Amino acid sequence: MKTNRHPNSRPRRHRCAPGFLLVVIAAILVVALPAGGASAKPPPRPLYWGAQIGPQMTGEAAPWDMNAVFKFEHMVGKRMSIVSFSSPFAECREGRCNFINFPFTPLENVRNHDAIPFFSWSSSATPEESDQSPYRLENILNGSLDPYLRKFAESARDWGHPFFLRFNWEMNGFWFPWSEGLNGNKPGEFVPAWHHIHRIFAEVGANNVSWVWCPNVDFTRKLIPLKSVYPGDEYVDWTCMDGFNWGKRHDSAGWQSFNEVFSETYRRVRKIAPHKPMVLGEVASNEIGGSKAAWIRNMLRIVPSRYRKIRALIWFDVVDRNTHWPVESSKASINAFGKGIRRRPFRPNTFGDISTSPIPPLSW
Repeated sequence: MKTNRHPNSRPRRHRCAPGFLLVVIAAILVVALPAGGASAKPPPRPLYWGAQIGPQMTGEAAPWDMNAVFKFEHMVGKRMSIVSFSSPFAECREGRCNFINFPFTPLENVRNHDAIPFFSWSSSATPEESDQSPYRLENILNGSLDPYLRKFAESARDWGHPFFLRFNWEMNGFWFPWSEGLNGNKPGEFVPAWHHIHRIFAEVGANNVSWVWCPNVDFTRKLIPLKSVYPGDEYVDWTCMDGFNWGKRHDSAGWQSFNEVFSETYRRVRKIAPHKPMVLGEVASNEIGGSKAAWIRNMLRIVPSRYRKIRALIWFDVVDRNTHWPVESSKASINAFGKGIRRRPFRPNTFGDISTSPIPPLSW
């Protein structure tokens, strides 16, 4: 603290008895330290972190091409503890559709990197223009897809290592063919379809799967109510949110802060499943309409301290619908992400030998 002291004046020395000094020090400590720690700010919580990396890095998406992972990690200056990727039930070519087998190779690639796989699996087919009717929720419920589902679950069991399984994400929206009200899906079918698949995995002993329920953010409350599509605590290990700052686009809400995108849905998900850890399954910001670098800095600062149910974060590093999601969209964004992610709460890849399932949130 500065004082308005004359430059030629000298401070007077005062002699104090030792006992008096001890009393003063004790009084200072009483004022400085909150009683019983009641008002002490809790430390940030540790998080798994990673990315879903598209083919723009190397020509092929990770983790089929692990060079994309290495390039991303070199760019931001830290190794990832999660690598995210996705696959539908089937792939269609020239009018013929075939079921896609369990992804042993990419899962093993991630594990060999000492990271945890985060696999998103959907009841749909690629390309999006394909006939999606064979993968309706009713076909899960009536058992017609059971042979494929059981074989997939047995393969998951045989692989044997823990991984996240995010099934039919953003189910509360109106853009994917597995949502109620689309593709012939009826209201009330999503939850029993989830139960059906979960039971098949349990029956074959695929207990290495951590089930992730992941709605899209809904700050307008115009999407399907979250409670109506929550499968229940018995069938969910981690909750999740997907959300983006779409920036300045003709079809968006405009530039939004992290809080504006996530806070309302975070509160509702936490109320629905208060005892479940949460992951940001997809998060990114556009470059158009504001400072993406500042947006990233803010996100990586507040998530570990204010959004304390969020215990994992996955950046959506994919070029999608003419947006600038990837971190590498600008040098400023790379620097902001790298500086933020190198902080201690975001843990690196030391989980190649993880064996606990469901996968537990990290602790110090």
